[in-house]
Amino acid sequence: MTALKAHEVSRFLDNPDLKTGVFLAYGPDQGLVRETAQRLMRHFAGDNADPMSELTLDAAELSSDPSRLAVEARTISMFGGLRRIRVRNAAKALATTLSELLDDMPEAVIVLEAGNLLPRDALRALAEARKNARALPCYADNEETLRNLIRQNFTDAGITVDQETIATIRDTLGNDREITRRELEKLSLFAADDKVLTREDVITLCGDNAALAMDAILDAAGTGRADRLDTAIGRALSGGIDVQRLLISALLHFTWLRRLRVDVDAGRAPRDVLDAQRPRPHFSRKASLEQQLRLWNDDALASASNRLYDAILDSRKSANLAHPIAHRALLAICVAAAHR
Repeated sequence: MTALKAHEVSRFLDNPDLKTGVFLAYGPDQGLVRETAQRLMRHFAGDNADPMSELTLDAAELSSDPSRLAVEARTISMFGGLRRIRVRNAAKALATTLSELLDDMPEAVIVLEAGNLLPRDALRALAEARKNARALPCYADNEETLRNLIRQNFTDAGITVDQETIATIRDTLGNDREITRRELEKLSLFAADDKVLTREDVITLCGDNAALAMDAILDAAGTGRADRLDTAIGRALSGGIDVQRLLISALLHFTWLRRLRVDVDAGRAPRDVLDAQRPRPHFSRKASLEQQLRLWNDDALASASNRLYDAILDSRKSANLAHPIAHRALLAICVAAAHR
């Protein structure tokens, strides 16, 4: 068996142990699948490879004539050298042709890109079983691999980032490697002159400013900080945030706290309850959310939710009074929190 674990793929790509053969990049992270295929193609191209020896096909082009892949693989390059073929959207229909090629592998490398294949899929089973083939699983980055990717990206660019900034980037990025690379390239370009990237830079460039503004409102109201609440509401409304969106977000927030409070009442620590959430709350809000879980019991959370529900209805009936209705409801919740 030649199946690699997901965490072994990056190291393998640095130094593939085959000079010819079939390489299957597959998995749910299609951005990482494409990146893996690109790294393989660059590796086998070398420094002076003939571009005429490289060919990219889509599986749809081979569906009516799978044997074309064998013909292309056995075609001798005009100026010699390794024949390199990349096949996008590969599927099990190619398994028979690939099996025949692997029985008598020509001087060629075939790189396949596929989706999330089950172990019994004919294409994956073939790549895992043959000595001159490799199956390379591409799964979404976990916290550790994403953190390492971020750190390595900025180290290579000579840009200084602290742990807080790395954590902010990690929590901002999604689960597709291609999108992650684009975001990191954008941040690297921004910091190219000063060679320093801060958490504030990341929030400005990558964050959802509307969501950040609403988080500030909800945390101020939930912890009883009236001074912060007025400032946060002013910034949000002047920034054009819709009042209905704000009130609905507040209702969802206190409903969510009520669900978490069930676990706290059962004896779990607020920190443990928050750490178990997926997606995990941003670390910058953790202390505030812990405090809210300690301050608010179920009855109080139910009362806050009812107040917000009424405010939503009232603001819809009287759209011209939506701003003061929202402000009054949130301030009442903030005062309740301050007295707890």
